[in-house]
Amino acid sequence: MGDMEPTAGTMLASDFAPLPDLIRAHGRERGDKPALIFGGRIVTYAALDRMMDRIAFSLQRDGVEAGQAVAILGPNSLEYGLVFLGALRAGCVAAPLAPSATPDQLAAMVADCGAPILFHDAAHDIDLPVRKVALENLDGWLGDGTPAPAIVTPEDPFNIIYSSGTTGTPKGIVQPHAMRWVHISRAPPGFDEAVTMVATPLYSNTTLVSFLPTLGWGGTVVLMARFDARDYLTLAEKHRGSVTMLVPVQYQRIMADPEFDRFDLSSFTLKTCTSAPFSAALKADVLARWPGLLVEYYGMTEGGGTTILVCNAHPDKLHTVGKPIEGHDIRLIDDEGREVPPGETGEVVGRSGAMMTGYHGRADATHATTWYDESGNRFIRHGDIGRFDEDGFLILLDRKKDLIISGGFNVYPSDLEAVLAQHPDVSDCTVVGMPSEQWGETPVGFYVGSGEPAEILAWCNTKLGKTQRLTDLRRVDELPRNAIGKVLKRALRDKYA
Repeated sequence: MGDMEPTAGTMLASDFAPLPDLIRAHGRERGDKPALIFGGRIVTYAALDRMMDRIAFSLQRDGVEAGQAVAILGPNSLEYGLVFLGALRAGCVAAPLAPSATPDQLAAMVADCGAPILFHDAAHDIDLPVRKVALENLDGWLGDGTPAPAIVTPEDPFNIIYSSGTTGTPKGIVQPHAMRWVHISRAPPGFDEAVTMVATPLYSNTTLVSFLPTLGWGGTVVLMARFDARDYLTLAEKHRGSVTMLVPVQYQRIMADPEFDRFDLSSFTLKTCTSAPFSAALKADVLARWPGLLVEYYGMTEGGGTTILVCNAHPDKLHTVGKPIEGHDIRLIDDEGREVPPGETGEVVGRSGAMMTGYHGRADATHATTWYDESGNRFIRHGDIGRFDEDGFLILLDRKKDLIISGGFNVYPSDLEAVLAQHPDVSDCTVVGMPSEQWGETPVGFYVGSGEPAEILAWCNTKLGKTQRLTDLRRVDELPRNAIGKVLKRALRDKYA
């Protein structure tokens, strides 16, 4: 112990360091520094390290073995974050579950990952044949011993993230320690002093790619139970937030707050975005009024290739998602799996050091999302359609499954949405493909705002090509979205049908 223990700095400079070891080192080196802030509660690095030990000890006491899944269900809370990290200290696999899933889906996910224990909040005390621990009663469950050391390798599973489906059982995406290490090690200089605002759910990969690196480097996480634009701005000013990862709909609501400009956000150095289409107009507004870098990442929970767009440096490329990160290989293929020539449109496939092991227990699904190049290198299919511009910036057109083929013509919903969004009475919108006896499929729009649908429909169609025109337009109170802001187009299709 003592001087013989590796420091966080030496571990971060290595080829691989498990996150629990990094937090242990921070507990020794900066024990009084806040690691987690939630409401009026603060957990220092020394306290976090000790709490992770207690959770790991208690899991081992209850017979939960290294390599087994620990399921967690509920909204963001301090206890949620502690259990996630404590499970890792025990060598277990964190399996965070979405509270929005149905009871049948939750039961299927717990069975799929094989978790012998479920931590849940009071609102999600579902009937399952496993040990259950209420997060509100975490203190009563905790023991106070020292856990047996858990040795993990880069290939061992770190967590299982379940994909957000609207029907059926979501697929479990197994992410290894090596993938999370890539996320931690690629953080920019100065991340050890980051004050990271976390306003998305801890069961989402979008959240974890900022939550975990902040703790890995020894920064501070300010965790919100749920997102509210005004609450976010208040907390960011109070804690001098410097880093955040938000999804586009959150940026939209924050920038639309009538009091936005009165908040002091000068402490921000880095704002990031991912998970859903981020319009060029919204990026430009954030650039103009919110200090610090604005960086968009495009990638998948499954891993594969990632692109990066530093918006401040490329204000003329805001319609793109940037260029592949160094070491990431992104290509475009046609329906037969052949690479398309430069400048042409194709399905995005990617490869990097940050890739899932596969879908848990779903070899068929893992195979379906895999593509190999002529040299036998494994790529992951992103499911998006795009093209590279003349400067190598990737322009995304749409999800492949959302492409509308109407009368034999490819219709990209994003093109129609871009036009519809220009109408002054439209505040939010989306376009989906609906079955059509005449055309096979036909585009139908949904919007939030004022104005009559028939008038907006006519206005929109005058600006669209003949093969693109909307067949119908419906006004809705709000667009259905999942917890990270993606529009649930299937729900709109079902409602329209």
